Amino acid sequence: MARETSINVLTYNIHKGYCSGNRRFVLDAIRERITETGADIVFLQEVHGRAEKSEARRRRFSYPDQPHFEYLAEQVWPHYAYARNAIYRKGDHGNAILSNYPILDWENIDVSIFPRSSRSILHGVIHLPQVDVRLHTLCVHLGLLEQERREQLQALAQRIEDHVPHDEPMILAGDFNDWRRRAERHLQLSLEMEELFVALQGRHARTFPVWAPLFPVDRIYFRGLTPIACERLGEGHWRDLSDHAALLGRFSIGARR
Repeated sequence: MARETSINVLTYNIHKGYCSGNRRFVLDAIRERITETGADIVFLQEVHGRAEKSEARRRRFSYPDQPHFEYLAEQVWPHYAYARNAIYRKGDHGNAILSNYPILDWENIDVSIFPRSSRSILHGVIHLPQVDVRLHTLCVHLGLLEQERREQLQALAQRIEDHVPHDEPMILAGDFNDWRRRAERHLQLSLEMEELFVALQGRHARTFPVWAPLFPVDRIYFRGLTPIACERLGEGHWRDLSDHAALLGRFSIGARR
């Protein structure tokens, strides 16, 4: 067994597979771009589970027949978990975790505050066989309103306190909609977590909107790992995809003692 290993992680709000402005369906290009990053674990938000479309619309936009998280994971990430957090008459979308390593267990935690704003936390436990370590992964997409996020962050903090042992490493990633940076009090001060871009570059990465990023809404928090590198992916071909930029990070993790 190795004494330590490194893992690459990516978080991305894929905007249900559409480009900004909803002009084109670009799920195939999204799959190409995230595959090229070499990410071992991928945190996705706004990914479709079920999406009923007319036959004409399917032909026009080349919709895949299977759930979109399965299409994205196909032939690259053999393990995945999907959790619905928005359900409607013709489909659903939510959070997904794709992984090169076995997902031992996962649970979806409903943190919705308002009936028309469904939100959840997808908590998966991944086994890293190289170092025989359980890695906790939490994929989130928080609400647009301050009141929502305040209560959701409290629920998130309680989930971590109750279900993540302090001696087991953890990565928390996703779309926090937290342009006012209120998450720090809950995550950094009370839970001793760090944000990857703050740790390595001194400030949060601006990810929204991708064509002129102003708001640092997407984050990668961690505990029990060593940060190595980070990159905001919003230039070149990435600008033609979702309205969010993706974030890529690299960590080192030691073997279990």
